[in-house]
Amino acid sequence: MKNLGIGARLGIGFGVVLFLSLLMTVYGMSRLQDVASHTHAMMQEPLAKERIVSDWYRLMYASVRRTTATAKSADPTLGAFFAKETKWSADTIAAMRDKIEPMLVSDAEKAAFQKILQVRNPYNESRDKIARFKKDGQTEEANKVLETEFVPAGDAYLAEIQKLLDIQRASIDDTAKEINETYLAARNRMIALGAVMLVIGAGFAFWLTIGITRPLHRAVHIARTVASGDLTSRIDVDSTDETGQLLEALREMNENILGIVQEVRHGTEAIATGTSQIAVGNTDLSQRTEEQASSLEETASSMEELTGIVRQNADNARQASSLAVNASDVAIKGGEVVGQVVNTMEEISGASRKVVDIIAVIEGIAFQTNILALNAAVEAARAGEQGRGFAVVAGEVRSLAQRSATAAKEIKSLIGDSAERVERGSELVSEAGQTMEQIVSAVKRVTDIMGEISAASAEQSAGIEQVNQAVTQMDTVTQQNAALVEQAAAAAGSLEEQAQRLKEAVAIFRLAA
Repeated sequence: MKNLGIGARLGIGFGVVLFLSLLMTVYGMSRLQDVASHTHAMMQEPLAKERIVSDWYRLMYASVRRTTATAKSADPTLGAFFAKETKWSADTIAAMRDKIEPMLVSDAEKAAFQKILQVRNPYNESRDKIARFKKDGQTEEANKVLETEFVPAGDAYLAEIQKLLDIQRASIDDTAKEINETYLAARNRMIALGAVMLVIGAGFAFWLTIGITRPLHRAVHIARTVASGDLTSRIDVDSTDETGQLLEALREMNENILGIVQEVRHGTEAIATGTSQIAVGNTDLSQRTEEQASSLEETASSMEELTGIVRQNADNARQASSLAVNASDVAIKGGEVVGQVVNTMEEISGASRKVVDIIAVIEGIAFQTNILALNAAVEAARAGEQGRGFAVVAGEVRSLAQRSATAAKEIKSLIGDSAERVERGSELVSEAGQTMEQIVSAVKRVTDIMGEISAASAEQSAGIEQVNQAVTQMDTVTQQNAALVEQAAAAAGSLEEQAQRLKEAVAIFRLAA
C-alpha cells in the first residue's frame, strides 16, 4: 500500500464511501417504496371504504331525522315536500350499498354488512307504515309506529352502519401503524448503516491522512533545512507514490542546488578577478576615448568654419549666376532691339531709293514743263501783241520749272547723301547686331559656367555639410562611448561588489566535506 498513489488512495476511500452511500440510498428508497405502497393501498381500499360507509351513515341519519319530522308534523304536505329528497337518498344509499359490497374482503366486514341488511328490513317496513298513515291522515297511528317500531329500527340500522364504519377506521389505523413501523425500521437501519459508513469513512480518512501527511511533514522538514542553507541532508525515498516522488524531487533539488552553489562560488571568484581587470581596462579606454572626443570637437569646429566659407561661396556663385542670367536676358533684348534697328534702317534705305525715283520723275516733269514753257514762249512771240500776256505766263512757268528742277537736283543730292549715310548706318547696325549676338552667346556661356559653378558649390556645400554632420555624429558617438565606458567602468565596479556580495550570500550554504 506504500507505493499506492494518492489518487488511487483517494479513489479507494471515496469509492468505499460512495458505495456505502449508494447502498444506504438504495435501502432508503426501498423502504420509502414500501411506505408509499402501504399508503397507496390505504388510500385505495380502507380509506375509500371508510368514506363510503361514512357517507352511508350520514345519509341514513338524515333519512331517519327526515322521517321522524314528517311523522311528528301536523302538516299533511310535509311528506310530499320531502318525497323527492327521500327518493334521492334511497337511490344513493342503494348505489353505495352495491358499490361497497364487492370491496368487503374480511369476514368481519362481510358479517357486519349482512347484519346491516338484516336490520334494514324492519327499518324500511316501519318507514313505509309511517308514510301510509301520514298519507291517510292517521297521525296518531304514525306517531305510534314511529315510537314503537321506526325509532328502534333506525337506531339499530345506524348502529350496524357505525360498526362497519368502526371496522374500516380500525383497518386504516392498522395500516397507518404498519406504515409507521416500516418507517421506524427503515430509520433505525439507515442510522446503523450511517454509523457504519462513519466508522469506515473515519478509518479511510485516518489511513489517507497518515499516508499523506507523514511524508509531507518529512518533505517540509527537508525543504526548511535546505532553506536555512544546510545542504548536507541525506534524503532516503522508500515509496513511489506522489509523496515519494516529492521526496525524490527534493533529493534531486538538494543535489542540484549543491552543484549550483559550488559552481557559483567558483564563478564569483572568477568574476571578481575578471571585473578587476575590466575596471582597469575601462579606465584606460575612458581616457583614450576622452582624448579622441576632444580631437573630434576641434575637427568639428574647423568643419563648421569651412562649411560657413563654402556656404558663402555657394551663395556668391548663386548671385553671380543670377546676374549672368539677367545680363544674358538684357543682351538678348539688346540683340532684338538692334535687329529691329537694322530692319528700320533697311526700310529707310528703301524709302530713300523711292524718294530718288520720285525726284527723277519730278526732274523729268520739270524738264518737260520747261520745254512746254519754251514752246509756249515761241508761240507767244509769233502771236505778237496778243500773245504777250501768254508769254509772260510761259516765262513764269519756265522759271518755276527751272526752280523745280534746281530744287529737285538739290533734294536728289541730299537724298543721295542720306541714302549713302543710311546704307553706312545699316552696315554699322548689322555689324552691331553681329557683335550683340556674339555678346549674347558669350553671356550665355558665362551663365552656363556660373550655373555649373553654383551647382558645384551647392554640391560641395552639401558634401561638406554631410561631412560636418558625420563629424558631429562621430563626436556625439564618441562622447556617448565615453559615457558608456564610464558606465561600464562603474558597472564593472558594481559587478565586483555584487560578486563579493554573492560570494558572501553563497557562504551561508553548508556543503558536505
